[in-house]
Amino acid sequence: MKICCCWLYAISKYGYPPSMEDTFKVIREMKEMGFEAIELEGVKEKNLFEVFENRQEIKSLCEELDLNVVNFCPVLPDLVSSDPKMKEKALKLFETALEIALYFGAQTIQIDSYTPAIQYKEGRTPQAKMDRFDEVYQVIIDLEFSWSREWEALIDGISRCNEMAKRKSLKLCLEPRVGENVSNTDAMLRLFDAIPDRNFGAVLDTGHQNAQKEILPLSVEKLGNRIFYVHVSDNDGRTNHHLPLGQGTIDWEGIFLALKKHRFDGYVAIDLGHIPNIREEYMKSKKFLEDMAIRLGL
Repeated sequence: MKICCCWLYAISKYGYPPSMEDTFKVIREMKEMGFEAIELEGVKEKNLFEVFENRQEIKSLCEELDLNVVNFCPVLPDLVSSDPKMKEKALKLFETALEIALYFGAQTIQIDSYTPAIQYKEGRTPQAKMDRFDEVYQVIIDLEFSWSREWEALIDGISRCNEMAKRKSLKLCLEPRVGENVSNTDAMLRLFDAIPDRNFGAVLDTGHQNAQKEILPLSVEKLGNRIFYVHVSDNDGRTNHHLPLGQGTIDWEGIFLALKKHRFDGYVAIDLGHIPNIREEYMKSKKFLEDMAIRLGL
């Protein structure tokens, strides 16, 4: 099993997004926890360009520590906007994200489907704090909103990202997340129907999908070899907390036997966040996966 450290560790410890100073600090911490592979994020225009401008120093540090950046995630909500000008600007930024991913030799570039363009009461938009899993929102479906238009804009943006990534020989993956346009396995399958290209795949996020009341081994069966990357965290299915493995109700053996059936050979990324003793818990969850890999012959 190939194990990776998610960027949620950095966000939880140092904020969203972490400063460049803290970015260098957190990369060292990931190595100290025993990881050989990590993911990296660029959050919207400002932070994305900070990562781009500091890419040589970040790569030099990773090489010094013998760390591989295997997944890069640009956080660009306007990629799925129905506003053409906003989308075009986001696609330009995605070009920079592709340069970063290629520079680090990442295997995948990851995007999300983001929250629908609906009105949120009291101005509390999820995009303002996308790393929180315990927020509650009330919405208003106004007369101007059209789900069909939203869905078509989503397909257009993701299709164009996929073509751009494919030209660079990079796999594109998308993570279904609670509260977003694509929030569960079957929504992901619908998106695959619209974008059948096999360069485009899914991130299986156990925390998000357990909170969606998914039967997770069945999610694996449905998505099959379109799963490019896995995020692992635990919860009790009543909240979207990202807890250490074994502290919730997730059927880990069922998930990994299903992944084994479909010969998944990508990275399994530990994705714990906003918990006490986070460093120790990442190491414990890493050991949990290593022990399970031996037991199940993964």
